[in-house]
Amino acid sequence: MIAYLERFVHGNDVESRQNDNDEDVVDCTSFFDELDLQGSIDYVATGLAGKDFGGLRSIKPLALIRPAGTDDVAMVVKAAAQSSNLTVAARGNGHSINGQAMADRGLVLDMRSMEDVFEVVLVNGTAYVDVSGGALWEDVLKRCVSGFRLAPRSWTDYLSLTVGGTLSNAGVSGQAFRYGPQTSNVTELEVVTGKGEIFVCSETENSELFFGALGGLGQFGIITRARILLQPAPDMVRWIRVVYSEFEEFTRDAEFLVTQQDGDSFDYVEGFVFVNSDDPANGWPSVPLDSNHGFDPTRIPKTAGSVLYCLEVALHYRNTDHPSTVDMDVDGLLGRLGFVENLKFELDLSYTEFLLRVKHAEEHARAHGLWDAPHPWLNLFVSKSDIDEFDRAVFKNILKGGVGGPMLIYPLLRSMWDTRTSVVLPEGEIFYIVALLRSNLPYPKGPSPEKLVAQNHEVIQCCIKNGFDFKLYLPHYEIQEGWKRHFGNQWTRFEERKANFDPLAILAPGQKIFSRIHQL
Repeated sequence: MIAYLERFVHGNDVESRQNDNDEDVVDCTSFFDELDLQGSIDYVATGLAGKDFGGLRSIKPLALIRPAGTDDVAMVVKAAAQSSNLTVAARGNGHSINGQAMADRGLVLDMRSMEDVFEVVLVNGTAYVDVSGGALWEDVLKRCVSGFRLAPRSWTDYLSLTVGGTLSNAGVSGQAFRYGPQTSNVTELEVVTGKGEIFVCSETENSELFFGALGGLGQFGIITRARILLQPAPDMVRWIRVVYSEFEEFTRDAEFLVTQQDGDSFDYVEGFVFVNSDDPANGWPSVPLDSNHGFDPTRIPKTAGSVLYCLEVALHYRNTDHPSTVDMDVDGLLGRLGFVENLKFELDLSYTEFLLRVKHAEEHARAHGLWDAPHPWLNLFVSKSDIDEFDRAVFKNILKGGVGGPMLIYPLLRSMWDTRTSVVLPEGEIFYIVALLRSNLPYPKGPSPEKLVAQNHEVIQCCIKNGFDFKLYLPHYEIQEGWKRHFGNQWTRFEERKANFDPLAILAPGQKIFSRIHQL
């Protein structure tokens, strides 16, 4: 097998990039025949593995592997470890932005091909579901709700993402203030390390690997199975948006809601910034929840500035709850808030429909040619101590014209995050997630990707210049020095975990944190 690998080794060298592709195919075939994988290998049509949702990079791997199960994943990683410089990247549903799941002339694992794993289990009276790392969250939702009337507690806004992918980052949505991110709602993982070893890990078993893999950006292992905490699923959701003209009032109410006890607040709290204009993508039309309700701009105070703010909340309820009871609960909570009068929008829908709400936006984007356009998104965590100045410097200045898509902002609670994981956060109990989710028309109808990336850099430089306490979420840096600054005093722990679980730096090369260690 090592003899076959040597061809790959030389093919990775810069001087050998022009080697004949047909020879590579022959050696690929021999290599994987030797491995005897149960899954399949695509060593010609590798275009899928060289692209992602960001659309900013195109990187060709040597092969796209579709593993049938965990043993296949381990076999591929072990083989790469015996080569001099092969790398392995796990690809979920391709929703990365900056090539994080790519491997330049390396091996890409299509985790969506993993064998189906779905088993609801009871442990000491608590329900969990075991699922494959390549399972989509939307499928987990549908199967849990339809079959068991149960559901995970913490979500992302968009559910066509893999379980292993979001757990390798954090997984954040409007439930995170109450239950923490998705990384706080998993109790057991099966992980293949960079040595090709398979471990089952938890808080009490192989705990360093467990916490390292959670939020670990794929650096310590590939998540092949996860055990996720479940709770009873509600039947219905009252989805509400209310508008604010002043940032201070918006943040005051948002922070009030996320710091209340369970039962004294909404079940979901998010928010976003929008432009104070009739711009269909960035302005007033982006706020109403359905086409039957318009936005009345005459309600906006004359003192309002160039941008406005929307607090988005939701309350769960049962089919057996009387409508008047739901109305009373909602009115009681809204009555404590200071939003602009008569700028309130409500919609009742099923729990599953609510969680799949972004799926409809995807369908709209695909229909209008936006889904395949570049998506230079930017996600940050910003400390509460700096969020007012961030608003003035970024939303009211750099981004006052919008970004062609949602500009999310809402508070999270540090105490709901486990600091033993690999995720790094700003200081303080309350911090904000800021997500600039650009959905512009493809160039030349829309701005060039280079211009949008430059604006992202301007936002980041603004944060640095003003000394804001912030961290990139779904981070991306081109050099290791950037990563060292990102992790700060947690860099040593991160580096030690890498040395322990992936000493040759085989895994997730697209993150550009560590360079593959060459072997003779």
